[in-house]
Amino acid sequence: MTVTEDFVDDKLVLSVEGRIETNTAPEFQSAVLGAFQKCSNVVIDFEEVAYISSAGLRGLLLGHKTAQSKGGSMVLTNVNDAVMEVFKMTGFKNILTIQ
Repeated sequence: MTVTEDFVDDKLVLSVEGRIETNTAPEFQSAVLGAFQKCSNVVIDFEEVAYISSAGLRGLLLGHKTAQSKGGSMVLTNVNDAVMEVFKMTGFKNILTIQ
């Protein structure tokens, strides 16, 4: 898994590529939380994410809570059907902002 950062307007966009699973989730979580140290509005582009495990969901939940505590936002974009199904089954679809 790789995560790249790019500032677009007043947002920091994290483009994630690969699978977010047990081995890569700590790196993903670190990237998400690190993004909030640089900017209070974060967009996570899931276009190249094929799979997310419960460990990856934890990183998203921590990111969501961090955004709320900073008065910012975290938005997920380009979520494919397989990952969206995980979000639906776990209730994350109702918690996260997904465009």
